[in-house]
Amino acid sequence: VQLQASGGGLVQVGDSLTLSCTSSGRRSFSDFGMGWFRQASGKEREFVAGISKTGSNTRYNDNMRGRFTVSRDNFKNTVYLQMNNLKPEDTAVYYCAANPRGIHVTQREFEYDYWGKGTLVTVSS
Repeated sequence: VQLQASGGGLVQVGDSLTLSCTSSGRRSFSDFGMGWFRQASGKEREFVAGISKTGSNTRYNDNMRGRFTVSRDNFKNTVYLQMNNLKPEDTAVYYCAANPRGIHVTQREFEYDYWGKGTLVTVSS
């Protein structure tokens, strides 16, 4: 499974941005729960949001709940992260990841077997 995240860029405080992550490979995209993580400079990587294989369940980092929305389109092999009201502290490299196990949405990094290279989001004040 190869994951390619895109959509990052430089935005202003309060702006919105949508990240995309497209999957390719032999396995079906719908075999995987998907997650978004981020890592700010000098900080550990943290869970942002996750979505189950069918899209019926989602989970969010409490700090982003209400501002971020995760969704997926299994026909397009793509998972999205809609980010609203962006803040300077949202500046980070955002990664998508795929979890082939279970039906529950997990925030634990070790349960994600496949990772994209990340896309940089910079929120300027």
